Amino acid sequence: MLNVHNLSVSFGGEYLFEEVSFKLSPGDRTGLIGKNGAGKSTLLKLLSGDMQPDEGTLATDKDVRIGFLRQDIDFEQGFTVLEEAYKAFEEIKGLERRMEEINAALAESTDYESEAYHDLMVELSDNTHRYELLGGYNYQGNTERVLQGLGFKREEFDKLTDTFSGGWRMRIELAKLLLQNNDVLLLDEPTNHLDIESIIWLEEFLVAYSGAVVIVSHDKMFLDNVTNRTIEISLGKIYDYKKPYSEYLELRKEMREMQLNAQKNQEKQIQQTEKLIEKFRAKATKASMAQSLIKKLERTERIEVDEEDNAVMNVRFPVSVRPGKVVIEAEGVSKHYGSKEVLNDIDLLVERERKVAFVGQNGQGKTTLAKIIVGELEHGGDLKLGHNVQIGYFAQNQAEYLDGEKTVLDTMLDAANDGNRVKVRDMLGAFLFRGDEVEKKVKVLSGGERNRLALCKMLLEPFNVLVMDEPTNHLDIQSKNVLKEALNNFEGTLLLVSHDRDFLQGLTNLVYEFKDGAIKEYIGDINDFLEQRKAANFRQVEKGDPVKVTKKAETAPVKLSYEEQKKQKALRNKVSKAESRMAQLEKEIKAKDKELAENYEALSADPDFFKTYDALKKELEAVTEDWFMYNEELGEA
Repeated sequence: MLNVHNLSVSFGGEYLFEEVSFKLSPGDRTGLIGKNGAGKSTLLKLLSGDMQPDEGTLATDKDVRIGFLRQDIDFEQGFTVLEEAYKAFEEIKGLERRMEEINAALAESTDYESEAYHDLMVELSDNTHRYELLGGYNYQGNTERVLQGLGFKREEFDKLTDTFSGGWRMRIELAKLLLQNNDVLLLDEPTNHLDIESIIWLEEFLVAYSGAVVIVSHDKMFLDNVTNRTIEISLGKIYDYKKPYSEYLELRKEMREMQLNAQKNQEKQIQQTEKLIEKFRAKATKASMAQSLIKKLERTERIEVDEEDNAVMNVRFPVSVRPGKVVIEAEGVSKHYGSKEVLNDIDLLVERERKVAFVGQNGQGKTTLAKIIVGELEHGGDLKLGHNVQIGYFAQNQAEYLDGEKTVLDTMLDAANDGNRVKVRDMLGAFLFRGDEVEKKVKVLSGGERNRLALCKMLLEPFNVLVMDEPTNHLDIQSKNVLKEALNNFEGTLLLVSHDRDFLQGLTNLVYEFKDGAIKEYIGDINDFLEQRKAANFRQVEKGDPVKVTKKAETAPVKLSYEEQKKQKALRNKVSKAESRMAQLEKEIKAKDKELAENYEALSADPDFFKTYDALKKELEAVTEDWFMYNEELGEA
């Protein structure tokens, strides 16, 4: 279907990737992964024909149709949602217009025996057949189905696209793409602007899709649910395996360990051969043998270990000044957009050093309340910030506020003050903008690089309360992990809006669920929230599925105190840690067993080996006993 052979692209004399080759076939659902700036979006542009490679070829089967969802799109103004979506059917709409013209001409004609009348009838028949073949009688229903699947309500179909945010316009572009019946779909961060319901709908659509799909995404769950193949771009090379993301990571780890072991064994053999060469060189009778060994060594193909790109940004959020005990207090806060009520009589109290998650479906008011807290929106009711509160705010579209014509360095220098201007280059270096990269214009940066720059710029202002709305959009998986660690270490107050369960786990200690204009408080992190909601998983909660609860006969519900909840959480953490340690010990003991079976004679005389072996077994017994004890205490609690 699509063949890529020895594709190379360079910028400023340095290769982004070099001699890349792979093939896409029907049914391939490929996750294209790699760090921000590795070349993922560039590769999609090459596959779509938007860019030409410096070297190599790209060949497609005849009449292959390729659809490309870009990160940056331009919309013509003056069209409704439905009219914009219908642009997916250019040929069908053209046939409709021509059929209307033919019918009008036939209605005006009076000479039914003329050749012109006959030609019009033949053309109408041909066009009608073609119209039916293309699905002309079904396209309107299909369009409405796809738009509703991506979150649009029927009453919004006739609204102008100008009235929707960039995220919603991106959904319209995605709808057009899915309706075009392409053979190859290239999707660049398709889930960034979708809520959970829409993501699930898109997953189902793509799994059933018969063509080839290439997806750039940093959503691990989405990749695991949709893809059956992973291509990673790393340090100019690609690694291609027929596995979804999580399985690919395990396989890559195993492959690299095998390469390391093979390389070590080869190094030992080479060293032994070199010693023999030195030994035989000194003896005239063994000179020919030495030459033979030298030639053998020259012919040896050295085993190479795949390089790993371990560079990560270095993020630290320092607290400016210590605020009062209560940092945010809201009473009766309400917000309407026209006749639509988003928040109704909300009460909220956030204390110093709390880590708070806002969860719920899109449109339930999470971003609205965040904007009210930072002073961007007018509202009903009262909202007060505490003593010495200084807020840092990272908006969902924070990167869009950056000036594309400025360089990375100028963006920072223009926002800096006399006190921190000298630190700008060090700060950029911590966010992986090093050397000549600081002279790049913002408009050429990838989405993830722009988000990194927006995060870096935010640190120029002091704060002790951090409000972040979907900060992980566009960030690669490594960067998300680094950001999560930095937020865990942040000693101030955190308010976080996110749909990303992996990111939220273990990060917050208070959860607010937004639903139907109200909020509900849950003490603990996301896992505690899920347990309290009796939900099997985070997606079920966000999708709003009904939750089935099995009631035991004659058992009254027990409401635990805050201290009891803390005790249960501590026990669950101990159980989890014990399980992790048990798994690690079992793995180490298994490795020792294998080592003993393969090299019994040598190891049987090594007392240190058996000392370590016995210590591992004893520790496993002790940890297992602890695990049973913690589970019993948890059951009693």
